[in-house]
Amino acid sequence: MMQVKEVARRFGAIEHAIGQAAQLCGKQQGMPMDLKDCINQLDQQKSAVRQAIDTHDDARIRQAVEQMESLGDRAKRACGTASSVTPEMKSAVLKVHDELSDLKHQLH
Repeated sequence: MMQVKEVARRFGAIEHAIGQAAQLCGKQQGMPMDLKDCINQLDQQKSAVRQAIDTHDDARIRQAVEQMESLGDRAKRACGTASSVTPEMKSAVLKVHDELSDLKHQLH
């Protein structure tokens, strides 16, 4: 398992990326509902990971990151099938997905 400080640092970057995606999601017209739902759920689940990090609960950290990574997969698929998503939004979603996926693999 990674050191909690390193997990916290990496997750800070993920929180920032999710925030950017959520901000873009609010601005874009015609956003697919599945993608919007994924971004909203990711935004809501940030606090669960942050709490697990704060309590140094390795099992909860892994579980919460895995759940978020699944949402990241869903968001990436939704981006791939939607024609109305801007390149900026696609880039933001891919960044969230890639960061979560990388963190998940490093936690195992």
